[in-house]
Amino acid sequence: MEDDSRFTEFVAERANVLMRYGYALSGNPHDAADLTQEVLIRLHRAWARVRSKEDPERYAKVIMARLHISRWRLRRREHVSWALPEVPLHDTLPSDGDQDLWHALAGLPRKQRAVLVLRFYEQLADAEIADLLKISQGTVRSHASLGLARLRSEMAARRAPPAKAPSTPAGHDRMTRAQAHTTSAERNLP
Repeated sequence: MEDDSRFTEFVAERANVLMRYGYALSGNPHDAADLTQEVLIRLHRAWARVRSKEDPERYAKVIMARLHISRWRLRRREHVSWALPEVPLHDTLPSDGDQDLWHALAGLPRKQRAVLVLRFYEQLADAEIADLLKISQGTVRSHASLGLARLRSEMAARRAPPAKAPSTPAGHDRMTRAQAHTTSAERNLP
């Protein structure tokens, strides 16, 4: 009974933190909710072991990161869509200024995104990220470098003004057609 009450306290205190972490990993509130729900189910199963040996929140975040990049998530192609609810959403979503960054981040491959979230959102060192994701430190640095380069180019492209098409003088198109017509007419002369 005591373990259940401690788990309930943990969920009450840290569920919002886990939900925000899930959103940072997935960029989608529905996937964030799925990740949070799945990790809380797994955490409850292992609560006695995790609580006594490890930090439960760290365990939950490790499981969330692994779930996010797992094959099950990669193969999942389900896209839920429906009409917007009539009740407004009162959750704190990224500000308008951050929307471009979130869209660019959503376009990254999952491992690059996970590495960037762990590095900049969780402020983990390369060694910790490598241990967490079960990849080498060199792969962590490679994913971070590629992800940052892609984010930079995507953000630059989003902020650049649209390129103007070269303007042609008024009547240029008519003049060109008239010249072509004259040239073909001249060829038909005896």
